Amino acid sequence: MKPIVHEELLSLADYERVRARLRPLFIHEKERRRLAVGSHLTLLFENAQTVWYQIQEMIRTEKMQSAEAIAHEIETYNELLPGAEDLSATMLIEYPDPAHRDAALRRLVGLENHVWIVVGDRRQRAVFDTRQMGADRISSVQFVRFPVGRIEPDAFLGLAESGKVAIEVDHPSMAGRATIAGLLARSLAEDLAAA
Repeated sequence: MKPIVHEELLSLADYERVRARLRPLFIHEKERRRLAVGSHLTLLFENAQTVWYQIQEMIRTEKMQSAEAIAHEIETYNELLPGAEDLSATMLIEYPDPAHRDAALRRLVGLENHVWIVVGDRRQRAVFDTRQMGADRISSVQFVRFPVGRIEPDAFLGLAESGKVAIEVDHPSMAGRATIAGLLARSLAEDLAAA
């Protein structure tokens, strides 16, 4: 997938002017890319549109003007783009109560060894960005890659429509399985075609 470049971004003033019109489109894009795995873990699969939107929102939130700061955001968020042989997601570990969330993030140390993607007969471990991992707790936001290998988008979609594509979590403190199907499967097949 082609990385976002500075020339594709809107100026802060231009983005502010069109944000109200664009926001519903990006919210819809994110919703069709969301997968709940159990009651406390959500994956938001990323693509060029979601990454562009995150960069624009960060520039807006931080009121960034300097080319260096914007370049840093572009570089950081481009890491989230899926590649030719993987899918990419932001993982959110969600507990409404801060005390419960803090305790869960301590119990979930080692989560990076317990998240998988199943594609047909293959089960591959997810690849985590270890910068979000600590020795005694993990971050509630994780950046994760799911290796799918060289698979044609139509083959991926066919497996998904047959219920043979899923995300599995088998950590002792959190377990779950969610099938990738429907609109999400079509969206991810589009990502594979764009890579």
